[in-house]
Amino acid sequence: MSEAPLPAIRSLPSWLLGRAAARGRALVAEALAEEDMRMWHHVVLSAVRDLGPVAQADLGRGVRLDPKDLVGVLNDLQTAGLVVREPDPRDRRKNAVSLTGEGARLLKRCEVAARAANDELLAPLSAAERERFTDMLRRISGVTG
Repeated sequence: MSEAPLPAIRSLPSWLLGRAAARGRALVAEALAEEDMRMWHHVVLSAVRDLGPVAQADLGRGVRLDPKDLVGVLNDLQTAGLVVREPDPRDRRKNAVSLTGEGARLLKRCEVAARAANDELLAPLSAAERERFTDMLRRISGVTG
C-alpha cells in the first residue's frame, strides 16, 4: 500500500526534517545495536568521556536526561563495566562518573558505527552538499560549533 498523497504536508521543511531525523535515528540505533548499545547509552558514554570525571547531576543536565532515567542508563553502563561511579573528591555527597578503559574502547567502536550510519543517511549528497547541509542544520537548530 502506498502512502497517501499529502503534498501540502510533505512539502513542509518540518515534515521533511522529521522524516530525515527518524531515518537517521533508525540507522544509528541499528548500528549501535551491533555493539549491544542503545542511543542514550552512547550519548552518556560520550558525555562522560568529554566531561569526566563528572558529577552525576551535572552529567544529567549536560545531556538533558531526567535524573531517574540517567540512573537507569548509568546502572546499565556500570554493570557492563563501562563507567564507574565514585564519591566526587570535590563534594563527597555526590557521585562522579568516569569512563573505564573498556568504556573508552566501546565508545570508539560506537563512534565509528554512528559515523558509518550517518554516511549512509547522507549518501545521496556530495561532500560539499553534506558540509552545507550540516551547516544549515546547525543554524536552524541553534547548535554552535
